[in-house]
Amino acid sequence: MNSNDRTAARHTPIDLSPEEFRALGRDLVDRLAGLFASLRTRPVTPEAAPGRIRERLGADRPLPDQGSDPAALLADAADLLFEHSLFNGHPRFWGYITSSPAPIGALADLLAAAVNPNVGGWKLSPMASEIEAQTVRWIAELVGYPADCGGLLTSGGNAANFIGILAARAARAPWAVREEGMRGGRRMIIYASSETHTWLQKAADLFGFGTEAIAWIPVDRFRRMDLARLEARVRTDRAEGHFPLAVVGSAGTVSTGAVDPLRDLAAFGRDQGLWFHVDGAYGGFAAALPEASEDLHSLALADSLAIDPHKWLYAPLEAGCALVRDAEKLRHAFSYHPPYYHFEEEAINYFDYGLQNSRGFRALKVWLALRQVGRAGYVQMIRDDIALARHLFAHLAAYPDLERFTCDLSIATFRYVPADLRAGGGEEAREYLNELNENILERIERGGEAFLSPAMIEGVYALRACVVNFRTTREDIEALPEIVVRVGRAADAARREKTLRR
Repeated sequence: MNSNDRTAARHTPIDLSPEEFRALGRDLVDRLAGLFASLRTRPVTPEAAPGRIRERLGADRPLPDQGSDPAALLADAADLLFEHSLFNGHPRFWGYITSSPAPIGALADLLAAAVNPNVGGWKLSPMASEIEAQTVRWIAELVGYPADCGGLLTSGGNAANFIGILAARAARAPWAVREEGMRGGRRMIIYASSETHTWLQKAADLFGFGTEAIAWIPVDRFRRMDLARLEARVRTDRAEGHFPLAVVGSAGTVSTGAVDPLRDLAAFGRDQGLWFHVDGAYGGFAAALPEASEDLHSLALADSLAIDPHKWLYAPLEAGCALVRDAEKLRHAFSYHPPYYHFEEEAINYFDYGLQNSRGFRALKVWLALRQVGRAGYVQMIRDDIALARHLFAHLAAYPDLERFTCDLSIATFRYVPADLRAGGGEEAREYLNELNENILERIERGGEAFLSPAMIEGVYALRACVVNFRTTREDIEALPEIVVRVGRAADAARREKTLRR
């Protein structure tokens, strides 16, 4: 049989008939609906060591030579994931800044994967490219950023922030940096508060600045960048012959949710000729609230803004977004087309606006959720999350064993302190409390009742609850202090008993 005969009526083992696909899809959606319905009754995360997970998976199995029934495979995959996952969709997941995923987003990812557009070039993804452009505009409108900005969806906050810094470099470098590289002139300096996320170190490393090009500016007692310290550092750097490139403001720091003095930073950047970038990956969407602070309402003053729909728009991972006020400056940072390469009605080719050529259809899940919920719906959900964090902070005051620290946006920080250590006790007591609260966090995680994350506040190890979860209720919030006190007393007793045995 020749090759033409073999492919005349080709059967491929990876394809499914329409009937098979419908049956598998219905069964999987039923399973997922059951998962959503049962989240509250499940532990937030399983108590299982990596070895146990690998054993359940059969991690040492070789690649199978022959295929298997897809129905059995999907059922097995669902069981593995349902039994051995951390559920950030659980009502009591308050760790890091990962939101509970919107169900319409899960369905959107199925639809996007089935159509499978490559949203790098318009010709490869005509409708998907236009949906992404509309989504970017709607995100900008939601937070008060200029709607005619340039922008695109990214994998998350790191990539979105990277794009802002690369746009700054291309726009403000006093030499042809895209052709000559970083050796073409003076050292560029990027200014950011000491509370800024580690994305900035990655950006400085990856893009040739070097981490020593970051000027870490101290914060005030509210964990906000100290403007006077910034001004002094810029003067010093200029006197030493360096080139101040950009100042980075935070619209909601990871540790405590602090918002830098964005309006003042914008004015300073404008006066000093610095690019003003805002990391709003977490807190930027709070600018949609009419009652948001003046600084959050100043996002429109930023030259570039990073913001994450997979945080406070509740989109499933991955979905970040980079916005640049001047769309042409964004294009200038990435495009290699000559300036005359324009058409009367120019198509959107996203490979001209970011790091990727091949790009998945991230925008669909955000676009559908924005249409399902609308501005008013998002304002209400974000407002509720903030109110729940504030309620937690107020509720903590009723527990003498719990010491409160901060409450900004939807993040509250606190720690457990045994009665005999409430009056202080010096460095030894501080070290003990740090270790104790770290152990409390580990115990809560293993118990599966809730999920928190840590924050270091001036050398103090704090427990951190971040509410970006539309499933969380007041009842969930009010249960947390009792869990921490119960676990804290057990952890403290165990540590003291262990000390006595030595």
